[in-house]
Amino acid sequence: MNQDRFQDWQAQITAVADRFNQEYRGEPFDLPDEVKAMPIFLERTSGILQAKATSPFWQLAQPQKNQRCLDIGCGVSFLVYPWRDWGAIFYGQEISTIARDLLMARGPQLNSKLFKGVTLGAAQELHYDAKQFDLAIATGFSCYYSIEYWETVLSEVKRVLKPGGTFVFDVIDPETPIAENWAILETYLGTEVFLEPLTAWQSAIKSAGGKIAKTLPGELFQLYKITF
Repeated sequence: MNQDRFQDWQAQITAVADRFNQEYRGEPFDLPDEVKAMPIFLERTSGILQAKATSPFWQLAQPQKNQRCLDIGCGVSFLVYPWRDWGAIFYGQEISTIARDLLMARGPQLNSKLFKGVTLGAAQELHYDAKQFDLAIATGFSCYYSIEYWETVLSEVKRVLKPGGTFVFDVIDPETPIAENWAILETYLGTEVFLEPLTAWQSAIKSAGGKIAKTLPGELFQLYKITF
């Protein structure tokens, strides 16, 4: 791998990890008044924005009982989504140490049979064996990295999926009414956003050997269900 490219990726990964560690710790962000006055910031503080920015991956591929599922960039998802109701076996990989530690502390208490742990690491290098998973999920963070980076992620996801397995992930639709202001707000929160056309994402998926089985548009993100 080109060393300059790796350093660029590592700088982005560190920035994203720092931002979300700060958020998970509940620490305020130092924002200028003009940003705090933006309607989208007011939606963020009221909780409205979170609903708009959450992708319901289960509507495209609901985890099934005893399926081995890898949630990439999982955050605290085992505490949020109904994995126990689905009966799916949960594995995670995450760059936030705060989120990883919280899941590792709480997950086994909630269901030690379904929760299989969270590894610390970025999406371009998954710390799991080949052909290990029935389903992989990656939502809410593709926008922080270039499509070039995601070509490597797609290759890694393909490696860890079983033949016939499914990958569900989301990308920003830059044509949505809130995309540009959301990207501005995220930049002030410490995470640069890449607004790429959906056609570029579709080309990247195809180049990685993926086939788009279904899509689901949202108010900010568009979900893709992919098979390899």
